Amino acid sequence: MNEIIKGMGFHHIALRCKDIDKSIEFYKAIGCVVTTVWGTPPHHSAMVDIGDGGRIELFSGGVEETTESDTRSGEWLHLAVTSDDPDAAFATAIAAGATEKFAPYDAMLSSDPPMPLRIAFVYGPDKEVIEFFHVKEQA
Repeated sequence: MNEIIKGMGFHHIALRCKDIDKSIEFYKAIGCVVTTVWGTPPHHSAMVDIGDGGRIELFSGGVEETTESDTRSGEWLHLAVTSDDPDAAFATAIAAGATEKFAPYDAMLSSDPPMPLRIAFVYGPDKEVIEFFHVKEQA
């Protein structure tokens, strides 16, 4: 709980889409629920709930970007969402039209304490990077 700004929590992350209708269909295909739609084409937007009340806000008007950069300011590096089964989440996303960045794999975050993970990464319709993230039980 944030003791400085009372009631602060995650609400949404925004994404500009080249083809917003394709993006809406992709997010619906991986289980997200459209909660709000506004505007009229070609300038419309939508909110999709990812499953726990957190949302992705989709905006039309995106343009094709030819390079992926991990150093560009002002854009998300990736969106990590929790999943009980990253392998199934990855397969569902691929079936919905995502492309593979990294197939599911085990990793150990060298944190204190160490955190065993099962993770996978896909590219969504606008080449946004989505990570399916699961903290494994410690042995």
